[in-house]
Amino acid sequence: MTKKIIANNKKAFHDFFILEKYECGIVLYGTEIKSLRQGKVNLKDSYCYIDKGEIFAKGVHISPYEKGNIFNKDPLREKKLLMHKKEIFRLFGEVTQKGLTLIPLSIYFSGQYAKIELGLCKGKKLYDKRETEAEKTVKMQINKVLRENQKY
Repeated sequence: MTKKIIANNKKAFHDFFILEKYECGIVLYGTEIKSLRQGKVNLKDSYCYIDKGEIFAKGVHISPYEKGNIFNKDPLREKKLLMHKKEIFRLFGEVTQKGLTLIPLSIYFSGQYAKIELGLCKGKKLYDKRETEAEKTVKMQINKVLRENQKY
């Protein structure tokens, strides 16, 4: 099945170590799907929490559909996510005991369905962020030198 990525949460990759990734469905209304198809979604500063055996995404901003009228929903409303009960309870245990966080990493279309990719994350310290940035810079410099050498 094809995967058409709509939005990525780049800040999550900068601020957290991603330990595991999960795919889950997301409950949306008609005008929200139309906004998604236009790419008007922001995952920055969003997170997920588990309440009464259900999982919700908070802070996922889906802009109102400009051609929608009274049917537009609140852009910052909490969106319910669809996962198996066993997975939710396992995640609940890991989040409460180990102090981990659930962060939306990306939203994409898998076929006709909108899906959200969750990451089970652990926060990075400032020195971890610096180290990651340094590694990224070194890789970019190596790739630049290799590309220059291939031209000749």
